[in-house]
Amino acid sequence: MATDRDRPADEPAKAPRRRRIEEIFGEVVPETTSDEKDPGVERGRSDEWYLENRPPHHDG
Repeated sequence: MATDRDRPADEPAKAPRRRRIEEIFGEVVPETTSDEKDPGVERGRSDEWYLENRPPHHDG
């Protein structure tokens, strides 16, 4: 289990519960939210890509 001594000196102190949650699950809430990001940047893949790469057993 990580302790305060394991934390880098430049990392701000966090509440112990939040640190523990991040140890287990990683960063759940991103530092930058979607409304702060450039809307012109494509995120993820298009529906077309998913349809082209759909496994045969998913055809309907």
